Amino acid sequence: MNDSLDRLHAAVLAQRNADPASSRTARLLHAGRAKAAKKLAEEAVEVVIDAIDGEKDAVIRESADLLYNLTVLWVAAGIRPQDVWKEMARRERLYGIAEKLPKAALAPEPAARRKVVPLESRRERKHP
Repeated sequence: MNDSLDRLHAAVLAQRNADPASSRTARLLHAGRAKAAKKLAEEAVEVVIDAIDGEKDAVIRESADLLYNLTVLWVAAGIRPQDVWKEMARRERLYGIAEKLPKAALAPEPAARRKVVPLESRRERKHP
């Protein structure tokens, strides 16, 4: 699968400077990270709904869309698939293949942590 995502990443990179009028990928990238993230979230929800409904074929199709949109977001954020593979290998070395790793085990070093601001308080500041 890594090869498939690497090829998809290369294809998305190749469309980065294409005309947004003729390339869906270019249109998403020109719209920015927030739009790419929103599309990723929409596809994730579609996968979840189809899985709940027991629609195996739809889950497969929507999963492919999800991976495409994840790759677009990676490009928008300057992330290479190799960065993700490296993190996956690090986790496997430290913890083995785990069903779910504890959040504390995956947390960045204290100096690198971002301040978490509740969504409601962010809205209040933006929209008085």
